[in-house]
Amino acid sequence: MEKLDPNWLTEHLIDFEYKKYTLLAYLKSVKEKFHHQLLYPQLGELIFHYRNLLRIKENKSIIYDQFPKLPTHVDLENLSINYQKLVDDDELMKELSDIIEFSLPNIDRTIQYGRELYDFVEENLIISDVGLMPIYRHEGYMLLTEEDNRQLKVFRYKVSLIEREKENWTRVDTTFIATEIKSITNTVNKIKLKLIEQVQELPNPATYLFTSKWNFPIEETVLPIAKRWLIKEVGRAA
Repeated sequence: MEKLDPNWLTEHLIDFEYKKYTLLAYLKSVKEKFHHQLLYPQLGELIFHYRNLLRIKENKSIIYDQFPKLPTHVDLENLSINYQKLVDDDELMKELSDIIEFSLPNIDRTIQYGRELYDFVEENLIISDVGLMPIYRHEGYMLLTEEDNRQLKVFRYKVSLIEREKENWTRVDTTFIATEIKSITNTVNKIKLKLIEQVQELPNPATYLFTSKWNFPIEETVLPIAKRWLIKEVGRAA
């Protein structure tokens, strides 16, 4: 199973054995991805499901809100509609509670497995500046490569602050630019100069070189970790 629906807890048959099978099949798929060093989007999805289950556990009324309701009465005076909940069963709530109690530790263990992989990749990632670094680092380039590989992938990045409903978070958008081949004549500094010539709106772009000691997947593993590192770096330089 590649994905787990956000509403998997209340969708289809609400039965402990069925949900247990569904969850374990999904976690097996995620672990296989981790085994092949593919971190994202799996790790982010796991954390989402874990936090969602915690939220439901702390506020059981959320479960009821996920079930359909039947309109029973239209109050024209107050311009409102009264609904009858189609689910109001203590046994069903007990079943859901059992599913949640089973799911949380199993998801948490898989998250820990993913975090161990994350830490291992991060520990084996060498990060260095390319050329002179500007004060403004919210836009620039990321160069991703491996120690024993001449191939280098170039991404343009932009760090943005998103403000929505009392919550603020930082987002990094990346665009793949090109694949370069490192050589004596085509060094990372030369690559940066070429980028400056091609995109003149960034006369001295912040440029970071991420060199992996191991052959980790670039798109699914190295790039997401590099983006998270970049958020911290831009925050420190601000």
